[in-house]
Amino acid sequence: MSKATPQGFSDYVVYVDESGDHGLKSMDKSYPMFVLAFCVFNKQQYANVITPKLQEFKFLYFGHDMVVLHEHEIRKPKGPFIILANPDTRQRFIDDLNTIIIEAEFKIIATAIRKDQFIKKHGDSENLYNVAVRSCLKRLFYFLDEHGQSSCVTHTIFEQRGEQEDKDLELEFRRVCDEENPNGVPLPFSIVLASKQRNSCGLQLADLVARPIGRKCLNPGQDNRAYDILEKKFLEKLPGKKGAGLESYP
Repeated sequence: MSKATPQGFSDYVVYVDESGDHGLKSMDKSYPMFVLAFCVFNKQQYANVITPKLQEFKFLYFGHDMVVLHEHEIRKPKGPFIILANPDTRQRFIDDLNTIIIEAEFKIIATAIRKDQFIKKHGDSENLYNVAVRSCLKRLFYFLDEHGQSSCVTHTIFEQRGEQEDKDLELEFRRVCDEENPNGVPLPFSIVLASKQRNSCGLQLADLVARPIGRKCLNPGQDNRAYDILEKKFLEKLPGKKGAGLESYP
């Protein structure tokens, strides 16, 4: 069984990203999805293996490691990713990045919500971000409990989205930890809100995860190489608990 650090921190750190708009008052008909993805890393693997590999990858393609990987800018090349307009370079880039993701040891806990169907079943008054946070945090606790880490503090890093949205998220996060927990005791999570400009390997990998999940849930029959890679990283069901790596709503 793993032991906490002297500070009481767990062996794991969680990076979070989203895909799609969580609002229900407006909707992109071509992508009526909201996905929240938790990427759970063992800190030793993250610091000693995954981060160096991602930095090496950046040095190879950009000559420095200050570039922040964004799925949208890779998909529709602009800025430093304009190099991907060259088909040969793009193929090598994608292959090398996929290899890093395949070899990286981490677990995915995600919630995918089909917004138009959710409205038909539940109306449009729910905050989808809160729905997804509750779903992911509860399953994260099951994972940590299974690994002997449920009494340790696990930091969960979200990107900042705006002053009011960040306050709402922090409030909901703490509410889930204090009230909506499986054992009647506060969940041992600590929220960290990070600037979008932070060059965090964990946040960048999480950014690459969320949209492929959304595309697969929206169009399950469509070829989706990125999802095929990520599917192997979903949290397995935990004995006797609702602990699947992907929960879909409604």
